Amino acid sequence: MIESGNPSLSLMTPLVGAAGIVLCGRLPNLREAVTLVTAALLFYFTMGLMPAALSGEAVRVELFEMVPGMPIVFQVEGLGMIYALIASGLWILNSLYSIGYMRGNQEKHQTRFYLCFAVAIFGAMGTAFAGNLFTLFVFYEVLTLSTFPLVTHKGNQNAIQGGRVYLGILASASIGLLFPALVWVHHAVGHVDFVLGGILSDAGLPNWSLALLFFLCVYGIAKAALMPLHRWLPAAMVAPTPVSALLHAVAVVKAGVFSVTKVSVYIFGYGTLGEFGGGDWLVYMAGFTIVTASFIALFQDNLKKRLAYSTVSQLSYILLAVGLWVTLGPDSEVGQFALIAAAVHIPAHAFGKITLFFAAGSIYTADHKTEVSQLKGIGRRMPWTMGAFAVGALAMIGAPPTSGFISKWFLLTGAWEAGSGFAITIIMISTLLNAAYFLPVLWQAFFCKEPEHHDDASSHGSHDHGEAPWPIVVALTGTALLAISLFFYPDWAVELARTLIQSQS
Repeated sequence: MIESGNPSLSLMTPLVGAAGIVLCGRLPNLREAVTLVTAALLFYFTMGLMPAALSGEAVRVELFEMVPGMPIVFQVEGLGMIYALIASGLWILNSLYSIGYMRGNQEKHQTRFYLCFAVAIFGAMGTAFAGNLFTLFVFYEVLTLSTFPLVTHKGNQNAIQGGRVYLGILASASIGLLFPALVWVHHAVGHVDFVLGGILSDAGLPNWSLALLFFLCVYGIAKAALMPLHRWLPAAMVAPTPVSALLHAVAVVKAGVFSVTKVSVYIFGYGTLGEFGGGDWLVYMAGFTIVTASFIALFQDNLKKRLAYSTVSQLSYILLAVGLWVTLGPDSEVGQFALIAAAVHIPAHAFGKITLFFAAGSIYTADHKTEVSQLKGIGRRMPWTMGAFAVGALAMIGAPPTSGFISKWFLLTGAWEAGSGFAITIIMISTLLNAAYFLPVLWQAFFCKEPEHHDDASSHGSHDHGEAPWPIVVALTGTALLAISLFFYPDWAVELARTLIQSQS
């Protein structure tokens, strides 16, 4: 095992892999082998940081000052470890999936694709281990810029238009809202370090200033997809499916909700947010986003867009949990349930949603279908794909034995004990809407007869049964198993979340 507590290897591995991908660009087999080996090494190095994160010991690495008073700093802590483990672990399966997808669909510019993917993971790891708000901002922007070529990968008019919306909303929000908030915090406190309990408690700012500052941070982090700054996410569905999986599960949206959670815990703190009702505001805005996005998803016939609006809704479960934690405080058992719910829903959603997108890409690769209305009877020809889709759908609904049940259990427990009728109502309505837009897909796939004019699927797929190429099937089977395994083994995420609670009690 590598030396515990040093994040340097986790940060440098994706960059070294990116260089290797470029050098092997003309040798596809070697290029893809480099990608897989890099992903595996990154996960290994990241796992080596677990003892330090679980012990709660202060691990801090300061590199240099890009701006006076704002150094690039990395630290290892529980919340960042959850995000880092997801990004590094799922990169392995996403890389395997990408090999089958990119070859199966004969996509162009594959070297550029794998290169940008590696740089995006570098941005995700830097965000996960950021030790202050400035470092988080820098790597948050690296993630935005590196994923833009992935969104526009196809190079057609739809891809370019979707990329403009993607980059326009994310860049304008971070530069126009988050960056002024960063400067304001530095001016008020003199530094922007992440400190448990928050650094603004002694800043002497009036409540209206704190409220405005919190608004700038939450909406400046537009990757969290809180309405109305959510349109970038459906617009980005023009990207190849492995990119959609990156956006929705591995890196981008998780960077958003992770960053909002980290800013709430480490910059503001529950006491400061409670002074101006920040927790209540976040609960209501998250509740509105959850129900509205779920309702919109009902009417999306395009499968990837239905999944996109589902993601917009599911992300706000995490923000709802953070709002409840702020309202209740970390000292109460109920507040602890809320913070654990926020942390656990990050991997719970990641495992379920990446499975759904992998299944959507498998259907497209094997049968070139993109609409829900085209899926009648497809489960009989693609049982592995649609079986995995069923697992992902149950995870989004929150049904056992899937990952979504665990996080919803913690969230509902916290809301019930807090007596928050609003939060309970939102969760119940959203669960019913989730069932309403996922279960009909499964019904059509498994219980409806396929149209007689359908061409033999084996002409598109690689197997007689109509499944996609084997790397795709193996990858989506792996993520489906992860979605189930978190139901039985949630302790690693729960214990990492508890390190935050113990450090503040």
